[in-house]
Amino acid sequence: MIVQARAGDAPAAPTAPLTVVARRAATPSRPGPERANSRRAPGARSTASALVAEGACIYPRLMLIRDARVLTLALPRGGRGPRRGHSLRELSILPRGSVRIDGSRIIEVADGWTEPRADEAVVEAEGRVLMPAFVDCHTHACWAGQRLDEFEMRLAGATYLQILKAGGGIMSTVRAVRAATEEQLAAGLVERLLRMARLGTGTVEVKSGYGLSPEMELVMLRAIRSASRETRQIVVPTFLGAHAIDPECPDFVERTINETLPAAVTEFPGIACDAFCEDGAWSLAETRRLFENARDMGCRLRVHTDQFNSLGMTRLAIEMGAATVDHLEAITASDMQHLARSETIAVLLPVSGFHLDDRYAPARDLIDCGAAVAIATNCNPGSAPSPSMAFAIGLASRKLRMTPAEAIVAATYNAACVLDLQDEVGSIETGKRADLQLLDLRDERELAYEIGGPPPALVVVGGEPVSPPTPGRPPLS
Repeated sequence: MIVQARAGDAPAAPTAPLTVVARRAATPSRPGPERANSRRAPGARSTASALVAEGACIYPRLMLIRDARVLTLALPRGGRGPRRGHSLRELSILPRGSVRIDGSRIIEVADGWTEPRADEAVVEAEGRVLMPAFVDCHTHACWAGQRLDEFEMRLAGATYLQILKAGGGIMSTVRAVRAATEEQLAAGLVERLLRMARLGTGTVEVKSGYGLSPEMELVMLRAIRSASRETRQIVVPTFLGAHAIDPECPDFVERTINETLPAAVTEFPGIACDAFCEDGAWSLAETRRLFENARDMGCRLRVHTDQFNSLGMTRLAIEMGAATVDHLEAITASDMQHLARSETIAVLLPVSGFHLDDRYAPARDLIDCGAAVAIATNCNPGSAPSPSMAFAIGLASRKLRMTPAEAIVAATYNAACVLDLQDEVGSIETGKRADLQLLDLRDERELAYEIGGPPPALVVVGGEPVSPPTPGRPPLS
């Protein structure tokens, strides 16, 4: 990859084979993403931008990435809904294309060679794959503490009940979160968001759910909001007060429905409401009551369902108009058909199966019957300790029997549909946010094929490079 300067920049200096880096004069800072949850405090600078600046890299306002294999994911016939069936494999590739960025927006997507303007930086992709940044539409990335001792216990043969008896499991994370401050939770989340950004993720959904009380669920949501102001990424909060049952609170369900939910909606109007419906967690009847109240308050509905047992929640969620049903390792054949006839999106989480029990959702059957499918990392300290959407794509191909193209669309455009952000992100089209990643690959199938491959050569989120310089790699712009 070659990064060139234009119009009066300092002479380029080689830093690695096939790489020439030029530094640009400073340009005025651009405003943050056009979303309320991404506003920064006056004078604040995102962690990612600060790291790039430490490498003496000043991002340009105008940037041209050319001679790339561009996966636009744009369909000629348009439409806003999630891709299904054959369209899930349509990447709309420009074999030798160019993308021009002005500020935070894509202003041109062209097929063939594009001549640069005098005032823009040029990235010579040399045939590498340029694709939309990932949209990680299901995470629990806000937490405190660690579960490493529990991991070693499991490796030594301890059962889940033995781990719970020793103080492990989800309640150990709940205790750690309750002992943390809002500032500590936000700082931990910012670190994880930056790690995700370096791996190509431009949009992240983050759930609460480790507070399990009116006070601490709000602390978690405020921490998510604070962290969102420290990154160029779009960060979407979700209320998950029904993540578990607190055994120390005898009226926990009533308190969550009547106190925690209203408090969350009052401070975060329009926030999505999620729940974990499973044996030992929230029952079908309890989840129905929660969702009826949440729907009346204007919340979009999402639900963890059919992870271990099919309790009827998937069918109920569809009937209630839920945006997504997530997990689905134990979904029944009849519920698959019902899901395929609905607008609800299946969010599949293969990292959990890899880390826990080698059980996976039947993605191939879901896709073949016409269901809309997205994939996500489910990043959390207990069942899916991974920030990597590329790893989720690799598992989706190996364990969910998805083609590389299907997995890419499920991790970008369809995942954007989960968050109702498909008009902003998830594809490379004129007018959309400049959330892009330039892979160090020339065939997109390698993204699913290669295990533990390198991070993207360049990640751009909201028009800014977010990856810091690393040895042997160029400062990004």
